[in-house]
Amino acid sequence: MLNKDYFLSKNWMCSKETYEAAKWIMIGMPFDSTCSNRPGTRFASNEIRYASYGLEEYSPILKKELSQSSFYDAGDLDLPFGNPENALTIIKNCANDIINDDKFVFGIGGEHLVSLPLIQAAHKKYPDMLLVHFDAHADLRQEYLGQKYSHASVIKRALDDISTSKLMQIGIRSGEKDEFLFMLENNTLCQTNDEIIKKLNEYDTNIPVYLTIDLDIMDPSIFPGTGTPEPGGISFNELINKLLLFKNKNVIGIDVVELSPHYDMSGVSTATAAKVIRELLIEFT
Repeated sequence: MLNKDYFLSKNWMCSKETYEAAKWIMIGMPFDSTCSNRPGTRFASNEIRYASYGLEEYSPILKKELSQSSFYDAGDLDLPFGNPENALTIIKNCANDIINDDKFVFGIGGEHLVSLPLIQAAHKKYPDMLLVHFDAHADLRQEYLGQKYSHASVIKRALDDISTSKLMQIGIRSGEKDEFLFMLENNTLCQTNDEIIKKLNEYDTNIPVYLTIDLDIMDPSIFPGTGTPEPGGISFNELINKLLLFKNKNVIGIDVVELSPHYDMSGVSTATAAKVIRELLIEFT
């Protein structure tokens, strides 16, 4: 029998050997057909996997090792390019299967639209869940360029099912006037750590929490590899500090989206994305 240890795995480092052995299931979602500016996020999941092997297993921030986590990298879904409805159906069916097995989904995009079916599947299982949205953009448009299902409307579509009282938005610095008025009227926008903590204190301590993280929340001076770079963002350390405000919460789903690796030939954006994911895997899986 050929020894598989001879070969470099294409999965995330420290992934469990089998689906059955893990509590969290990582899925790649290579889709970017509604990107309105610069496409390329469909290449992110594989590039992030390769970049993960340049990281250490140990996190000095968390003082824990990735090997202590319980996740299985299932690979990339086979999604039809140019057909958002079919792609969303495939993602949602997969997420439902995972959640029905009493496991949790960790999604890697892909454009932000791919988060929608993960959010919907999680909400079906946890109808009282809190949706926490990290992003530079509000993503609250009713439609964009004639498309109801778009990366610019993903949170608006999520709110077709989820109450605005269960939405928290962090890092938003770009959007239409109506989007900012919506956030103001519904008190969804939290920018500082104190505001996040205050908002969290309004909910039951064990409320299910879903984290959707658009990496363009970070400033393009440190994260240029994204389809819609927006100046004025936060640093890597600031993002991690905000994510860790949820460390003792009941996190039941996570996705990380919007890396477009080829817009940063240095590879720094991809390495940064991989490190964000490593910290999330260590802390929450």
